[in-house]
Amino acid sequence: MSLVVGVDAGGTSTRAIAIDAAGVVHGTGAAGGANPNSHPPAEAAARIAGAIESALDGRADVLGVVVGMAGESKLSDPAVAAEFTAAWERIGLGGLVRITGDAEVAYASATAEPDGTVLVAGTGSIAGRIRGRRMVSTAGGHGWLLGDEGSGFWLGREAVRATLAALEGDGPLGGLAEAVLAEAFGPSAVDLSDRSKVMWALVTHANAEPPVRLARYAPLVSAAAAAGEPVAEEIVARGARHLVRVARATREPGEKTPIVLVGSVLAENSPAGARVRAEFAGLNVLTSSDGVLGAAWLAAVGAWGEDTPRPSRRVNATKT
Repeated sequence: MSLVVGVDAGGTSTRAIAIDAAGVVHGTGAAGGANPNSHPPAEAAARIAGAIESALDGRADVLGVVVGMAGESKLSDPAVAAEFTAAWERIGLGGLVRITGDAEVAYASATAEPDGTVLVAGTGSIAGRIRGRRMVSTAGGHGWLLGDEGSGFWLGREAVRATLAALEGDGPLGGLAEAVLAEAFGPSAVDLSDRSKVMWALVTHANAEPPVRLARYAPLVSAAAAAGEPVAEEIVARGARHLVRVARATREPGEKTPIVLVGSVLAENSPAGARVRAEFAGLNVLTSSDGVLGAAWLAAVGAWGEDTPRPSRRVNATKT
C-alpha cells in the first residue's frame, strides 16, 4: 500500500501521520520541538526524521512527505538546508520531502479551498495570503521587537504595562494588575504599602527574563476581559483591531474566500477571537483543527490529486 506522510513541526513538539489514498491514518509519530530557529538544525532535522520513521513503521512505499514547520525560512541558509537534506537521505526519503510554513498546513487543516487568508496569533502574530494552497504574501509577523501586535506576547506586555500604570496611581489595582503581580511574584508575596517599590520590582523582573516570557501574562488578560474588567477589555479590543488589520491587508477588496484562524489568542472561547470573528461576520471564518492533518492532506493532494479525501483521525492498526 502506498502512503504519504504529513508532519507538523513546532517549537515544542513534532507530530507525524502516515495516510493512504482514502485518508485513513495508518501510523503516527512524535518527537520534541524542531524549529531550527530555536533548536540546533541537526537536532531539529533528526527529530522530524524520527517522527516520520515512527509513523511509517518500516513501510517503504512512500509517495511524498509534507513538513509544516515553524522557522522554515532558516532553510535559506545552505548549511541548515544541508542538515535537513542529509536527514531525509538517512531515512531513505531523499527528494520526497517538501517543507512549507506551519501557517500553510494550518490553513489546509481547516478548508479544501485553495485561496484564502490565514491569521495566526499565538505567541507571535502574522497573516498570510493563500493562493493555490501556498502562502504568497504576508502582513505583520515582524517579531516581538518590531511588531506581532495582538499576539500573546503583545497582550502580555500590555498587561504588565497596565499594571505599572496602576501601581503609579493611588486607586484600586484591579483584577488584572493583581493577577499579573501574583504571576510574577507569587500569590502572597507582594507588599503594596510601597507601590513604587513594587513597580520597580516588576520592571526588574520583566527585564530579567527573555522577552517572549511576557506571553505568559496573556491568559490573564483574556480571563479579566471575560470577567468584564474595563482595562483588560480595552487591551483585548486593541489587540483584535491589530489582528483584523493585518488580516485585511492580505485580502482584495470584497474578497469572499475563507479566513482560517490559528493560535490560542484566536481560540473560539477567547475574547480576542470573538471580536475578530465579529469583524468578519458574513464570511467563512474557520478555526484550524490540526496542522498535522493539513500537512498530510497536502501530501496526499500532491500524490493522488485534488479529489483525495481529507484525513480522518481514525488509525488503522493493521500494518500493510
